[in-house]
Amino acid sequence: MKEKTSQGEDLLEQLTSDSRQTRQVARRRLIAEAVMNEGSMRIEDLTDRFGISLMTAHRDVDELVSRGLFRKTRGIVTAAATNLIESSDVYRSNRQATEKRLIAAAAMQFVEPGQAIFFDDSTTVLQMVPHLSSKAPITAITNSLTLMNALTGAHDVTLLALGGQYYSWCNAFMGRMTISEIKALRADIAFISMSAISDGVVLHQSPETIDTKRAMFDCSVKRILLADHTKFERRALHSFAALEDFDVVIVDDKLPAEQVDRMRAKNIDVVVARSTTARSSS
Repeated sequence: MKEKTSQGEDLLEQLTSDSRQTRQVARRRLIAEAVMNEGSMRIEDLTDRFGISLMTAHRDVDELVSRGLFRKTRGIVTAAATNLIESSDVYRSNRQATEKRLIAAAAMQFVEPGQAIFFDDSTTVLQMVPHLSSKAPITAITNSLTLMNALTGAHDVTLLALGGQYYSWCNAFMGRMTISEIKALRADIAFISMSAISDGVVLHQSPETIDTKRAMFDCSVKRILLADHTKFERRALHSFAALEDFDVVIVDDKLPAEQVDRMRAKNIDVVVARSTTARSSS
């Protein structure tokens, strides 16, 4: 008798008496969870895990790809970022969530009432949303549909939504129209996060992302980079800027001390966001 490989199979068996559509929705959710947990999987492995045909596996994966959750290349479905492809916002939101919250909280020390601020479409910058009302009134300018929705109804936060071409993988607007709207504005601060930092250079896989964030960078008085420790010593195809070009770089306390010292030796203003445990033990 075949041994079960996951709790997902148990759930699928329990759904056999339900409608075909219900089973399909549940299976696709389980496939999404499996790929997000692994980072990437062979489609053939999905057929073994969920007891489905190769055609059904491709159909399920194609649906998840159409939602911007994954990429599919040569029989491999990927949620994790590569040098050429950025991961979806759904996947990124679940990675280093604690570190992102710490960094976002530390970033709030640079926010003052009355400021106009660019917030990019990164999941790290998104973590600043719960804190913004404490510094109101402010004007939040963003191309992130996720952040727009999160700010709906926020007290004394004026929202300027940047339009343009919609990209499902990041749930944000980018491109020529977005850049044109950004260039018509001048902000006090831009909070930016990127996917990779290598040899002192900040990088990203998407040229559209680079161009849109560069416009925010150029149209702001102060530029602040938010980067958790996993972004360092990673590579991506397109360069954005040198670390020295940012006014402040905020990292979490899991970044090795030698990395922090190296940046400070170049006169980079580095803020290390520390957890309560780390502060109490230091």
